[in-house]
Amino acid sequence: MLSRTADSLFWLSRYVERAENTARIVDAASRLAALPTGYGAVGNEWESALAASGCLAAFTEIYGEEATADAAIDFLAFSPANPSSIKNCLEIARFNARAVRTALTAEMWETINSAWLELKAYGAGELDLTRLADFLRFVKRTSLAFDGSAYRTMLRNDAYWFTRVGVFIERADATARLLDVKYHVLLPPEAQIGGSLDYFQWSSILRAVSAQTSYHWVYRQALKPWLVADLMVLNKQMPRSLAACYENITRNLDQIAHGYGRQGAAQRHARALYTQLESSDIDTVIAGGLHEFLSDFIADNGRLGALITEQYLV
Repeated sequence: MLSRTADSLFWLSRYVERAENTARIVDAASRLAALPTGYGAVGNEWESALAASGCLAAFTEIYGEEATADAAIDFLAFSPANPSSIKNCLEIARFNARAVRTALTAEMWETINSAWLELKAYGAGELDLTRLADFLRFVKRTSLAFDGSAYRTMLRNDAYWFTRVGVFIERADATARLLDVKYHVLLPPEAQIGGSLDYFQWSSILRAVSAQTSYHWVYRQALKPWLVADLMVLNKQMPRSLAACYENITRNLDQIAHGYGRQGAAQRHARALYTQLESSDIDTVIAGGLHEFLSDFIADNGRLGALITEQYLV
């Protein structure tokens, strides 16, 4: 496969996944912002959403003010100044899909092209709460349809493996950022751990990664921060956990190595991260500092993306 084809497939899947992750973050923030004031919400939910998306610095540079709902939603969903806005993600994904049209199945192309056309029906400043919820469902539905069509229709070859690696690198980054922001931005210092605000915030975080039911199936007890962290970091049963993402990344990179007859720095780096996650337990992680653990992971995950680019995509 040509490196430019692999690059387009890798980033196509990353941008579709990023659009979905951003939609999930906006959904969680809008739910938290709607909490009654009696629960103690302090109005920083949109700043948290921007931080979880990795866009807070860019937002502050452009707007230079405290994040309001309208400004944050516009920046995360539609702003051309934000390379990771949902609109930009879907447009770049469609551009990459068109570049490798013959490497995609008909179902994959139809899903991304239809989403690009439907996206034109939504615009900045036009979304009330009902319309916003409809837009976020559209984005999540598009990602699920694209991911499902890839899983059900693609040949298991290098094209498929590069798309899978892209999906799981992006998903791991989003999960780590979302969890890190909850621990260090979302809950104000004076809030009571285990209080009503804390409960609704953790519940919203779990809903953002479609894991609220999964949490109760696995732990069968009330929401506890360290158990939520265990589910999202180390539990391989949870599809969006860091461990599950790296299990899939390692497997698909090994398939690429086997198909091309050689391994490299990307495989070694992915395997080292996966081994670290497998050998960790949540008590040790929290004792050493969850923020530090997640910050190191985000940096290492970004490093893996760079190694894959150096090894295969240039």
